[in-house]
Amino acid sequence: MQHIYNTKGTCSSQIIIDVDEHNKIENVVFIGGCNGNLKGISKLVKGMTIDEVIQKLEGTQCGFRPTSCPDQLASALKQIKEMKINK
Repeated sequence: MQHIYNTKGTCSSQIIIDVDEHNKIENVVFIGGCNGNLKGISKLVKGMTIDEVIQKLEGTQCGFRPTSCPDQLASALKQIKEMKINK
């Protein structure tokens, strides 16, 4: 299922995430941000579970910012996880 998350406090403006029925990441696309780095992150998280990605990326900062694109991905996945629980 595809999910769109509007980021906060980062150069990227949106993250489009495809998650399968087993909570595994199928695809991640960042809109905006550091193109090469974000393509690399997208490739690295493909096939990982939502919980694995949250555990690895949550709390990552970008310079002096309190968040980053990877941290925003973790936030998006937490939101997806919550939606699945409440379904």
